[in-house]
Amino acid sequence: MQQQFPTLMDALTIALVLLGSAFIGFLFAPLGLGGGLLFAPLLHYGAGWEIDGALLIVSLGLSGTVAYGSGLRHRKEGFFSDIRLKESLVGALPGAIVGVVLVAYLSGSFDVLFKTLSLGFITWAIIKTIRSRSTKDTVEESVSTIPLRIGVGIGGMLSSVLAIGAGAIYVPVLRTYGSLQSRKAIGTSLHIMMCVIPLSIIAHLFALNEGQWEVLESNILLILLLPFVVITAANIGARVGIAKVSEKRIMQVFVAILFIIGIRYVFDLTNQLF
Repeated sequence: MQQQFPTLMDALTIALVLLGSAFIGFLFAPLGLGGGLLFAPLLHYGAGWEIDGALLIVSLGLSGTVAYGSGLRHRKEGFFSDIRLKESLVGALPGAIVGVVLVAYLSGSFDVLFKTLSLGFITWAIIKTIRSRSTKDTVEESVSTIPLRIGVGIGGMLSSVLAIGAGAIYVPVLRTYGSLQSRKAIGTSLHIMMCVIPLSIIAHLFALNEGQWEVLESNILLILLLPFVVITAANIGARVGIAKVSEKRIMQVFVAILFIIGIRYVFDLTNQLF
């Protein structure tokens, strides 16, 4: 059983986790991403949490906080599409439920699965990010509803399994099959997260065992502090990032952090499997 949070981490470590969460919220908000790719390893390696339903719930909650903090800002700026949002939720919401069922079914061996899937997703995100820097902002002229729903459905499933916002999937799907320009695709992606993540959290709560509930209860102070820190940073990130920060610079930091996390996952998987 995991130790109680107050005896496991000192005030400095708590402060560093809060600072790291604020940085993630600031970094991801202008990109239409929830930040789960970084929140999950921060809680796992920084706070010492096991990768299970409890960690996924908190990471999803933080990703949702970023989505709300940035999504409301994008809505105020007019960077969203309600029509594409409604079409996307038809696929994304069922996908999220499928993901929760998968996590519950594989609860005994989820750590290896999580890191393996995350490593694959990180690799894909890095490659796609590097390629996108040399790609023009073009979109399809017509909407392809079925591929759109399938794409966001996969995003919803991965959101529940990896505790991510899945913006790295939603945004290109909305651009390619939803005929949206980048900023509207980003804003709409955030709105999808604002609907999918709460559903996923509620579903995960029903699947928790007694030990996972105890982890949440013993870390209640940190859990209450994190959203306030993250939503403030995300709001600042969305406001500053949209107008002042180079997207290229943000993406460079994003790729560098993903690369570091990927190396750590490879190290862990090597030790666990061999």
